[in-house]
Formats: sequence, structure tokens, C-alpha cells
Amino acid sequence: MTAFLMKRLGQALVVMFFISLISFSIQDQLGDPLRELVGQSVSEAERQKMRDDMGLNDPFWAQYWRFLERALQGDLGNSYFFKRPALDVIMEKLPATLELVAGATLIILVLSVPAGIFCAVKPSSWLAKWVMGLSIVGISIPVFLTAILLIYLFAVQLSWLPSFGRGETALVFGVWESGLVTRDGLLHLILPSIALSSIMLPLFIRLIRSEMMEVLEQDYIRFARAKGLHPRRILFLHALKNTLLPVITVGGVQIGTMIAYTILTETVFQWPGMGFLFLEAVNRVDTPLIIAYLIVVGLIFVVTNTLVDLIYGLVNPTVSLVGEKRV
Repeated sequence: MTAFLMKRLGQALVVMFFISLISFSIQDQLGDPLRELVGQSVSEAERQKMRDDMGLNDPFWAQYWRFLERALQGDLGNSYFFKRPALDVIMEKLPATLELVAGATLIILVLSVPAGIFCAVKPSSWLAKWVMGLSIVGISIPVFLTAILLIYLFAVQLSWLPSFGRGETALVFGVWESGLVTRDGLLHLILPSIALSSIMLPLFIRLIRSEMMEVLEQDYIRFARAKGLHPRRILFLHALKNTLLPVITVGGVQIGTMIAYTILTETVFQWPGMGFLFLEAVNRVDTPLIIAYLIVVGLIFVVTNTLVDLIYGLVNPTVSLVGEKRV
């Protein structure tokens, strides 16, 4: 375990270095940040002085090295718009995004596992055919279109659920503003969570179905049936455990992907999370905030993948975390 963690830590540092390099290198392609900081009345000489003071005229590698030194100390720069550390601004929005991803993940788990198992066990039933057909439709519809349809149906036509915002929040443990502890916050979370889950739910249903069908054809499953074990024990104890191994691997990557997909969902629902903040930062050419967002999302990906590898090794004891088969 220690060797694995040290190896992954080294890999994570390399990955984060390239993420920071790529994120920092795109700042010149985003436009001139001074356009949003000063008005038209500021002279060109004053603009050049401001660029010198901000270090924007320095060579790229000098700027990046200065940025890297500060980043290692937890300083990713100050937001041009908020006049505050960019990392602090993102951390304020992170709970809202994590709540949205958690809600979508819960929906995916609750629906995909039983649906995928049923479609594998009863592939010829009309319900299984309907589920697989709807999964194809779900994969084909963009998330923003799903979000608009949900708003039109449940918020505009039926007036059952709110259509935008995060709703009422309350402090949790004295530091976390959460909507999960209020009724209004939970109601506001329903539609965005459903919209975000629509991206991955069809994928997981089809993945679990295909893996389960493959596992059910294995010799050890036939042997278990020949021994007279109860069908539910065979299905949920023997088959499901091995079915979940590739699902865990894919799921860890997709959770990180969902965080990136929240940009569209948060924009449609005006959800005050990191994705919505990122789009505002792009419109304002708030370069430090954009770079900080990309680095934070990259870090979430790295941490998630490491945890997935750990869980995979715990679920499947025959796989060693250092890459060798256990005897």
C-alpha cells in the first residue's frame, strides 16, 4: 500500500505539473485582462505601466516560474474581478458543485444498478427492451436540452419544482453553506441533479448490463448453479461483485467528468457553482480565476482516480496495488 501511494503521488505531481503548465499557457489566448479592468479613458502609456506592474510583459517562462512558486504555497493569484484570492473564490463555490455531483451520482447508482441487472437477467422482456431503447435516447440528447425540457415540464407547466438557483442554505458544522439540510435547498437540487445524471445514467445501465451478461456465462456461475445455490445469492453475491469491478473504474473517471459537465447544467439552472463561475470568468477574461479553476478540477480528477485504484484493489483482492498478481 505504501509503495502504491508513493508511486501514485509521484505520478500525480507530474500530471499536476503539466496541468498547471497547459492552464497557464492558454492565458494569452483568452484576451487582454486589462480590457475588463480599465475603461476606455485610460491611455496606452498607463496601460503599458499596468502591464509592467502586473508582470504581463515578462517572458512566458518568467511568468510561469513566478506562478509556480506561488502555487506551491497555495497562492493561485488574485481574481481581477473579485479582488480576492482566486482559490478562495473557487472554494466558496465548490460545495454547490459537489452537492450537485453528489445528487446526480446518487440518482445514477439507485437507477443504473437495478436496471442494468434486470436487463441482463431478463434481456427478452418488454421492460428491458424499453430501458435499453430509452438509454440510447438518453445518450443522444445533450445535457442542456434535457435541462431545458425538465424546466419546461416541471417548473413552467406543472409548477412542481423551482427552475433556477440553489435555494435556501444553512451552515453545516459552522463552515459549509449547504442546501442539503433545508427543504427549499433539496427542491432546488432535484432538477439540476436529474439533468446532470442524464449524461452518465444510460452509459452505466448499458455497462452494468453487458458486464453482468458476460459474468453470468462464466464457469464459476454455472458451478454455483449446479451446487444448488439460491439464484439471488448467485446473482448478488457472486456475479454482481465481479460486475462492479469495471464499473468502479469507469465510475471514478466519470465522476470527474461530471464535475466538468456541471458548466452546462449550472448555466441553464443558474446554479451558483464552479462551472457557472468559470463561464463568468471567461467572459470577464479573469485569467487567474480561469487558471485556478482548471487546476482545481485537474486535482479532483487525480485524487478521484487514485481513490478508484484503492477501492478496486479492496474489491478485488487478486489484484495487487503495485501491479502484480497476488498468489
